[in-house]
Amino acid sequence: MTLKQAEEGKEYIIKEILTDDEELDAFLFSLGCYSDEPITVISHLKGGCIVSVKDSRYNIDNQLAEAIVLYE
Repeated sequence: MTLKQAEEGKEYIIKEILTDDEELDAFLFSLGCYSDEPITVISHLKGGCIVSVKDSRYNIDNQLAEAIVLYE
């Protein structure tokens, strides 16, 4: 399941991030978004979703939300 398919308000654990862009990987890592970290979808928006990672909230676009794979 990807972040885009995740249920609002439920905490998930990130399984992996599927991207070939090293800069994007480094950016996500700096936000605390990496394997085995908890993440919660606060709300789904037309262009993406708002997530909570390590007590911070971020707006993630749909393309990136599809690249973040979660444990079910």
